[in-house]
Amino acid sequence: MTAPQPRPGILDIKPYVPGKSGGADGDTRPVIKLSSNESALGPSPLAVEAAKAAAETMVRYPDGGATGLREAIGERWGLDPARIICGNGSDELLEMLPRGYAGPGDEVLYSQYGFAVYPIATKAAGATPVTAPETDYRTDVDAMLAAVTDNTRIVFLANPNNPTGSYIPAAEVRRLRKGLRDDVLLVIDSAYAEFVSRDDYTDSAEMVHESNNTVMTRTFSKIYSLAGLRIGWLYGPADVVDAMHRIRGPFNVNAMALAAASAAITDEDHVIAARDHNDRWLPRLTQSLRGMGLIVHDSVVNFLLVRFPGGAEQTHAAEAFLAERRIFVRGLDPYGIADGLRINIGLDHEMEALTAALADFTGQGHD
Repeated sequence: MTAPQPRPGILDIKPYVPGKSGGADGDTRPVIKLSSNESALGPSPLAVEAAKAAAETMVRYPDGGATGLREAIGERWGLDPARIICGNGSDELLEMLPRGYAGPGDEVLYSQYGFAVYPIATKAAGATPVTAPETDYRTDVDAMLAAVTDNTRIVFLANPNNPTGSYIPAAEVRRLRKGLRDDVLLVIDSAYAEFVSRDDYTDSAEMVHESNNTVMTRTFSKIYSLAGLRIGWLYGPADVVDAMHRIRGPFNVNAMALAAASAAITDEDHVIAARDHNDRWLPRLTQSLRGMGLIVHDSVVNFLLVRFPGGAEQTHAAEAFLAERRIFVRGLDPYGIADGLRINIGLDHEMEALTAALADFTGQGHD
């Protein structure tokens, strides 16, 4: 007997592997999870209360057009709500774009260490993923443009990038867009935009206004801490947004996510507190780990790419050592960075525990 077979290429997809969180082994010791880039301070109390209130109406379908949230986003960032589409996390929107704009015989381009969802979304659409080499773990615009072919349909740019924590200035993003054909869709993934305070960085919304081939995606999973509710959004040309509405699910964002996100936007004090906490710990942790002889890449977001001079063997040993202490970080083998761990900024006591553990691992701890 034969069984149903998936379309060719589907089984070539490597499933997305989320960050480890522990708890599955029966160990009841407290867990420090630093593996998924979740914001240290958690969600705004306003967002929590809004989600609780929305739960009382879960018998009803949510607003299929996310009208209230799109209007709130538009007001907050000065954007046209009609050109905004919301999704079940920005991941859903990133996955929709290849479905709508690429297929068999087409290519989708992204940088060497780009977000793992890009190749998954590309292969699921039947298109071919293509990577351009990075320079010092940073997107290289010249390499990206050199990798464009007649078959290129989409270019994904994570800025800042996950898992490297690096970014390219707005002028470089503009140069990339200028070098693309008009029929190539540039997707600027700005998931970590709220953490960046560099003068030469923008979330690229202005580039959406300037062209018909650029979209920007954002998320409420990071600084707004609504990862468990899965809510993201995209801003783009009216024609692109119209095409995406035609292929999205009719009620793709749940009512609690819509309510929580709408409330989170209003609590700017909470966002500032989260950014201030990150700005305090990011340089402190960077300096501490470099003092242990580790290779710590400059970061503008809420996580660090930490590489070990002993290569993959030492890196895997460090990850296991931390896990023994119930500290979970992200191994980067799936990204092709076998000598690296991605570690996000946590609460004060979590950062102190992490620092102490790595000091013990590297032999820098106190006797």
